[in-house]
Amino acid sequence: MRFEIRAVREEDCETVCGLIHDLARYERLADQCHASPELLRRELFGPGAVIRCVLGWEIDDEGRERPVAFALYFYNFSTFLTKRGLYLEDLYVAEDARRRGYGRRMIRFLAETAVREGCGRFDWSVLDWNQPAIDFYERLGADVMPDWRICRLEGEALEKAARE
Repeated sequence: MRFEIRAVREEDCETVCGLIHDLARYERLADQCHASPELLRRELFGPGAVIRCVLGWEIDDEGRERPVAFALYFYNFSTFLTKRGLYLEDLYVAEDARRRGYGRRMIRFLAETAVREGCGRFDWSVLDWNQPAIDFYERLGADVMPDWRICRLEGEALEKAARE
């Protein structure tokens, strides 16, 4: 088996959307997942698009390809470093394709992208119950930062904050 990482094309949006729903089920958040190929296409390829996405393809000896991983990311900014950073919103490897080094290769690809783009950081979040992912990230050399918490406004709370 070979593994290749490629930028998502418009025609890949349905595939990525399926992987996003797989991730949502894995993270026990399927009820919160509203991803659709149309919404994804708009955010990746529409006017003002700021997100990027890559797909990881497993290729067998006969050249048959199967998408088994995706990483969705965007650029943020560090005020203290006064540099932009790469923020990995989601990384997912299909369950039947794990333990083949694909996750490590996806992270390396994004780290190379961050270095090439002059980023000062490469950040992401991990759910506190996902010990296999935490262990994986720590083996890569990542610091899991216990002092930081994610803050979020959404739905009605977001609307209220915008009005007040």
